[in-house]
Amino acid sequence: MNHPHLERRHFLTAALALGASSLARPLWAQTAGQEFILLNPAQPTESAGKIEVLEFFSYGCPHCADFNPLLSLWADKLPADVVLKKVPVSFGRAAWGNAAKLYYALQTTGDLQRLENKVFQAIHKDRTNLFEEKSIKSWVAANGVDARKFADAFSSFGVQSKVRRGDQLAHAYKIEGVPALAVNGKYLIGTLQFEQQLAVADKLIAQERRTTGNK
Repeated sequence: MNHPHLERRHFLTAALALGASSLARPLWAQTAGQEFILLNPAQPTESAGKIEVLEFFSYGCPHCADFNPLLSLWADKLPADVVLKKVPVSFGRAAWGNAAKLYYALQTTGDLQRLENKVFQAIHKDRTNLFEEKSIKSWVAANGVDARKFADAFSSFGVQSKVRRGDQLAHAYKIEGVPALAVNGKYLIGTLQFEQQLAVADKLIAQERRTTGNK
């Protein structure tokens, strides 16, 4: 016998994930077929002395879930002069805003590295609703996170400020869909096969290294 509440939860999670598809492929890249575009104006970076790569993403995006394993392997091999920063975005959606808060709250409690892959799996494979505060808190507690520390972090001014900052960055970088990679505040990589996106990132990093004199 099907449980109505369970069916509703699965439907909600699937609908949120499917709705993400409309935000998962930047239209300019589809039409132009470019490897990257120059950002105008270029954006300031926050990693002094390093080449900064940003990934704009959301836990609610199925393409981001597929990209994450490849990105993680790529990030593990980055040289010392390159830093990858992940920027969860909401595109004004309350559900994705809660997913961004989940990211930063796990970062605050020190559980992000341990649980990030599990978050993607829970949403996109297990169809767990991690878009509402109550269900998020239940899930993290069941996965070994200190419930009180997480609750404090989730509702903190610091986490809310980071979510707003992420959306501001997405606007400044002209992000139309996720996942999206930007290199050193100057280049936004087009919608390509995942391996191609990372190859273009490597090329732009090498170009920035020559330009800035980083070794």
